[in-house]
Parts: sequence; C-alpha cells; structure tokens
Amino acid sequence: MNSPSLVPPIPDVKARREALFRETPRDIAERIALGLAWAAAPKRLDRRPSVARVWLRDAFGGGGLPDPRTAGPGGIAGIARDLSVPALLEAYRRTLYPWGHVGPLKWLSTDQRCVLFFNELHIAKRLRRHMRQNEYRVTFDKDFEGVMKACAERRPGRWHLTWLRPKLMHAFADLYDAGHAHSFEVWNADGRLAGGGYGVAVNGVFFTESQFSRESNTSKMGFTLFNWHLAKWGFLLNDGKDPTPTINEMNFRMIPRAELQAALDRGTMAMSRPGRWECETDLKAIAERMPAGVVADAI
Repeated sequence: MNSPSLVPPIPDVKARREALFRETPRDIAERIALGLAWAAAPKRLDRRPSVARVWLRDAFGGGGLPDPRTAGPGGIAGIARDLSVPALLEAYRRTLYPWGHVGPLKWLSTDQRCVLFFNELHIAKRLRRHMRQNEYRVTFDKDFEGVMKACAERRPGRWHLTWLRPKLMHAFADLYDAGHAHSFEVWNADGRLAGGGYGVAVNGVFFTESQFSRESNTSKMGFTLFNWHLAKWGFLLNDGKDPTPTINEMNFRMIPRAELQAALDRGTMAMSRPGRWECETDLKAIAERMPAGVVADAI
C-alpha cells in the first residue's frame, strides 16, 4: 500500500493536468451566465439570506471550517478558501464538501444525505445482464485526471453548467496524489474510456463526487463493481450526497446528516485504504456470483 503522504506529480502528469484542467474564455462566460441563472431561479430564492450570512462571516474574518449544523437552505455553510489536503480531509470528516458554479467555492453540507449501506445494494436484472456479457474492463485509479475531465465535459443536448472548475480539479488531484481520492474507469473493447466516476475516502466512508457515461450503462456497471469492492474492504457506506436516478436505482437512501457524522466518528483513516487501489475482479464475476447481503432482481 502506498504511503498516504503527499507525493508531487511527475512532470508529464503535471503537464497533462494543466492541459486538461482548464476552461476556455467561452467556458468561463457560459459557466458564469448559467450559474447566475441557476442561482436566480425562484425555487432557490430562500438560499439568499444564508448566502449573505456566509459572505459576511467570511468578510469579517470568520475563516476556518464552518459548523455544518449552521448550514442554510441548499446546505451552504461557508466559503471554501483553503483547499489543501489537510483542510479537505478535515472538511469531509465533518460532512462538508466543496462546490460552486460562480464566485468563490462554498462549503456545503445538506441536512439529509443520500447514502448506500452495502448490504442494501440493488443490482437490476437488466444491468446484471449487461455485466455478464463482460464487454467492458474496469480499473481503479488508472486515469483519475481523465475521469474528472470527462465528468466536467459537455453532455449532448444539454446546457453546459459544471461545478467542477479547474481550481477544484487540482485540489482533488492533490487528494489523489495523497492517496485519499480514487477513480473507477470503464474501458470499451477499443481501449477507450467509456464511463467512470471518482470520489474521496475518509474514515471508512466513500464520498462519491461525480460520474459520467459515454456509452449506455457504463458508469452503472463500474459503480456497481466499485461498491462491491468498498463493501469487501470494510467501508461503512457510500455517500452520494443528493439523490439521482442512477443511485436511487441502486438503493441509496436518505439519512440525517447526524447519522453520517456518527459513521465518520466510528471510522478511521486506516479503514479508507490510503494509497492506490486495484480492481480485484471483473463485471461478469460479480454478476454471476452475487455476494452475500447484496440485493438483486430475480433471474
């Protein structure tokens, strides 16, 4: 297992990150315009007082990590000025995570979190059929930068609004170098990246940050295999933060933030396996050998 200490990226990796983690002037203008429109939507008007309080606290020297219990609507708890590895690890230990389309990044922590307890993992019949075909190869921690870039890329037929900005990409890359952030990659028969996702492991909890699919069901297959490994390695749960159709289908469910905090307080960093991860099996094996405790549709 690799040391959890911060290891500077080698020059070619650093150059690749600089090339990948960038926004064109058009990207920046589009993100700001769409981000402001998103924030101004009537259903988010109740967030403005809490955002104002956060700004005032920050302006008058209220630095450091905020108490997540003070978060207002939308989970906004503070301004994320320090994105160093120690600060990020401590933030996740407090259920905080960085986010934001426009302006300085914010610390968020919603009072309800959508999590997976691994003995409740649901694998749909159709997905299991795709996994049995074993047409895709899954790896872990082999292309963290490529996965992040793909998570932030444009989606066909949709407005392009991403919170995954260059500054945040570099912060997650530092966590990856330190052995605390991880990715799963799904490769097609041509050796192209077809799907994947990434997140952060802290105190026996995995915090899923983002996923993408360039081909049908690829992220779902890779994420299923990834969660199987998390269960095997003794993780307590996977925090997906907010519900989405993909994670709802897998039996993620809402719990109070206090329950998530209790899990983090029980866990240890050793449970999170600092270092690089290796995939220990393949999609077909998991589809055919359903692990004990995992829920699956009947064949």
